[in-house]
Amino acid sequence: MTPSSATKGTRRRQLSVDDLVGRARDGDARAVARLISLVEDASPSLREVSAKLAPHTGNAQIVGVTGSPGVGKSTSTSAMVTALRKTGKRVGILAVDPSSPFSGGALLGDRVRMQDHATDREVYIRSMATRGHLGGLSWATPQALRVLDAAGCDIVLIETVGVGQSEVEVAGLADTTLVLLAPGMGDGIQAAKAGILEIGDIYVVNKADRDGADQVARDLRAMLSLAERLEGGWRPPIVKTVAQNGDGLDKLVEAIDDHRDWMNEHGELAVRRRRRARDEIEAIAVTALRERFGDIHGDARLDGLADAVVAGESDPYTAADEVLAAL
Repeated sequence: MTPSSATKGTRRRQLSVDDLVGRARDGDARAVARLISLVEDASPSLREVSAKLAPHTGNAQIVGVTGSPGVGKSTSTSAMVTALRKTGKRVGILAVDPSSPFSGGALLGDRVRMQDHATDREVYIRSMATRGHLGGLSWATPQALRVLDAAGCDIVLIETVGVGQSEVEVAGLADTTLVLLAPGMGDGIQAAKAGILEIGDIYVVNKADRDGADQVARDLRAMLSLAERLEGGWRPPIVKTVAQNGDGLDKLVEAIDDHRDWMNEHGELAVRRRRRARDEIEAIAVTALRERFGDIHGDARLDGLADAVVAGESDPYTAADEVLAAL
């Protein structure tokens, strides 16, 4: 007998965080989805979820996929999953979509392009809405990554929304950042102006079967040669691909593995992960402070401090110190 939807809903609500984490560790896709939903909704149990996941994290390789709109990020991500699955790796995908102006949810464009992997139990795909967050990512992405890491994914691909000059957050979140470019997207120098040439560990010229692909690769080499690099530092490779038919994807996966090996050899992986943890701790602390500040925003004390600054009886820094002391 098939349980009613009401019964199913009751069962889901009754599952403890321990149960959800245990099931996610066993590869239960529904448990993984429930945990990520708790993260996205800023559930009151979020702290408990984070604490329970922590001992099981730190194993997955995090790869960011970014680039201007139209370069083929979703198609490339799907092709990478195919290549990674050939090596037996369990893959998680966080596809960060723009928010719907009506529902606030993800527009799910990436899920449409990745239907080839929908029935693969070793691939988990999740679309996340930016919900107004700048930087090409969702605010909940770091915690969602932790869920997929703890769930046993060998590699997690983060596909950002189309990035511009300020939307390069993915570099601070990924172990390896792929920057995609394509011919026919405008002058190659525009890529440098977009602010994404500084963040790439691997550069991918997609749609390499089109006219102009070789020129894009030459422009990239010329611009990368101008960058100052430390002796023995990583030199980002340029890989040409045709994601539509899978050409060059094996070389791309090989480049990702090479970068992981180099980071382990030079201690860079630990440095990046420590920096990522510092940023996340800071973000959580700042968010907590903002919430507490909101509690006194309408307080008469704040008006009194503002009046003192206007009258020249105090200064903004002294007033701010008094606010922090009150918190």
